[in-house]
Amino acid sequence: MFAAAAEDQAKAERAEPSAQVVAPAPSTRFSVSDRLERLRDLSPDDIISWIDQGKVLIASITFVCVAIALVYALTATPRYTAYTDIVVDPANLQVVNDDVFANNQQRDTQLLEVESKLRVLTSRNVLERVIDKMNLTEDPEFVKPSLFDPLRRMISGTPTTADHNLGVLRALSERVTAQREERSYVVVLSVWTEDPLKSVELSNAIVDAFEAELFEAASLSAGRVVASISERLDELRANVSEAEARVEEFKRNNGLQSNGEELVSERRSTELDEQLLRAQERQIQLEMRYNQLNRALEERRSATLPAFQSEALIELRAQYDRLQQQLQALSLTYLDRHPRLQTIRTEITAVGRAIETEARRIVDAARIDAEQAQSVVEELRQKGLAEQAEVYNDNSALVMLRELTRDARAKAALYETFLSRSQEITERQQINTSNIRVISHAAPPKSRSWPPRTIIILAAGVFIGLLLGLGAALLLGLFRYSSQPQAAAR
Repeated sequence: MFAAAAEDQAKAERAEPSAQVVAPAPSTRFSVSDRLERLRDLSPDDIISWIDQGKVLIASITFVCVAIALVYALTATPRYTAYTDIVVDPANLQVVNDDVFANNQQRDTQLLEVESKLRVLTSRNVLERVIDKMNLTEDPEFVKPSLFDPLRRMISGTPTTADHNLGVLRALSERVTAQREERSYVVVLSVWTEDPLKSVELSNAIVDAFEAELFEAASLSAGRVVASISERLDELRANVSEAEARVEEFKRNNGLQSNGEELVSERRSTELDEQLLRAQERQIQLEMRYNQLNRALEERRSATLPAFQSEALIELRAQYDRLQQQLQALSLTYLDRHPRLQTIRTEITAVGRAIETEARRIVDAARIDAEQAQSVVEELRQKGLAEQAEVYNDNSALVMLRELTRDARAKAALYETFLSRSQEITERQQINTSNIRVISHAAPPKSRSWPPRTIIILAAGVFIGLLLGLGAALLLGLFRYSSQPQAAAR
């Protein structure tokens, strides 16, 4: 097409030599609008033509990509990934009823708890424990020199131990991933290394370090609580001692003595009331006995009244009866003025006087007993009144004493509560209550996780090479097409 146009133009110039006018040479530069205008005339045939013209380029790029893929497949370091399934239950084991850590039953909060523990699983603290346990700072796999290490040494100097450990930590963190399964508390931990057995060892070490980190974190939190409570205990102990000292000082200043929960003055008052009752009963009994004996003595009924029974009186009455019998017997034999009868009558009179004297003595003794009982009653009544006045004074002071006692008891109860809680939390520090269970232990992988098989890498190289080659051919054809003059293209 271009050749035909050039030939027609040459014939026209030979036919009209006289009319030939020197025209300015067309410019080889095209504006952006001209290039866009050319793209409107683009057809599928042009694209196929570009691909056909770029077959060598496409084949070359594909060959290079396949070669690169083959080299990578043969030289890439294999990765072996070990997987461990862990159940992270947000509800910790409840060892005591009022644990220092509360369990929340809301699902959103529990999921946040699991996500937080998931972050702990891959945290720096856990990885540093693994590095120290497995001595990864001496493992060549984790301390491989970088291509930029000489340049870095020239700029920043020799790296320190901290920089070395930080590099190992970065290398390990790149090999560890953890994610939670959807709608569950199961966390999948994946660890890859260049050795299958090392991957399993690292996975197990991370799980152990994770459990140790959770236990240590809980123990440290409980330890902070115990430290705070212990600081408070000293103040509470001082408050209790001060409150109890105030109670005892108040008792001493007011003369208050207590026996258990009862004041001694109240007990003494109660005992005096009981003694007064008994003394009054005894006084009444003795007065009744005295009145009865005195009435019987006046009515000469002392011989028949049981209250007049005494050994001396019984003997005198027996002697009186014997003399009466003798007098009756002798009266039958002798005359009334016989000396023996006179003698017996005299003895009878003497015995009668003795009986009357004994009876009077008994009555006087009863009167004395009644008077003594009355004096005892009066004495007890006076003591009761004095003790009652003391009880009133003690009761007035007891109001303040009870207030001081309540204050001392409240402080003592608070101190005992804090002391018991401190001891309980101290023991709680030694117990691991985190509910972490491994439901699938890491097993040595049978095949590498990266790179894929060689055939897959080569296929990927062919595919990528074809894409790159096609793209390059199309771009080159498009560039050529947009750079040609529009008339020539027609």
